[in-house]
Amino acid sequence: MVEADNSAFEKLKQLKPDIVFNIAEGFNGISREAQIPAILDMLQLPYSGSDPLTLSTCLDKARTKEILSYYNIPNARFVIASSLSEIIDAGLSFPLIVKPLSEGSSKGIFSTSFVKDENKLTREIERINNGYNQPALVEEFLPGREFTVAVLGNGNEAQVLPIVEISYNDFPKDFIPIYSYEAKWILDTRENPLDVFTCPARVSPELESEIKDIVLKAYNILRCKDWSRIDVRLDGNNRPNIIEVNPLPGILPKPEDNSCYPKAARTAGLNYSDMINKVLYYAAKRHKLI
Repeated sequence: MVEADNSAFEKLKQLKPDIVFNIAEGFNGISREAQIPAILDMLQLPYSGSDPLTLSTCLDKARTKEILSYYNIPNARFVIASSLSEIIDAGLSFPLIVKPLSEGSSKGIFSTSFVKDENKLTREIERINNGYNQPALVEEFLPGREFTVAVLGNGNEAQVLPIVEISYNDFPKDFIPIYSYEAKWILDTRENPLDVFTCPARVSPELESEIKDIVLKAYNILRCKDWSRIDVRLDGNNRPNIIEVNPLPGILPKPEDNSCYPKAARTAGLNYSDMINKVLYYAAKRHKLI
């Protein structure tokens, strides 16, 4: 284990490992997930997962959506906002979701992030600007079912693991159906787990095919490597839309932690060690080590 701190460069330089299994999320800045991979590139050390460009791009939710939109991959209409005037000019329709532009793990996303009028929208934009020192991403709300999809492998070998559906039936009645910070870290805990996930998701063969198709297209367009977890939500026409691309997915090992990538892997017949070694295998193969 090498901690991803200021001493990482010298430690990795001395160790000269055959390959690094990267799970470093970094500390500061929009490039934080790219910092250790950039060091590894500089030291010419092979590593698992996506490169610095993909990691930085996917952490910036708007840049991700711009690329997906260019390739006609469905995603919610959006605008980057530091003030209400930028929303008015964009012509978005309420209800809207307001998020930090470049955070992960549902940070900054609360029940109040779901807004139906301009006053609440202004308040949420100011909260993001002041609390996170970054613009807000404002999206039209997608009212349909929500899924998260684990991908494993590269290029034509990339495969979708069993789809996970996120259900809000077990949450309080007045709860806004979004996987917010409250949902992920307060209401659903190891001590008091909620019935949040269904894996495999109960979907028709047609919808399953649509979800897999859009996920693999997004994965390859954004040049993800070895693995990722991609979030999907259905719009008012039950059409899958990409919500977010996570090229550095969370992988808490215990089933009671409700970590979605390991959950999908277990459903596919892979225990935790199998999953880690599958990712490592694809990384080693991509680096021509095997």
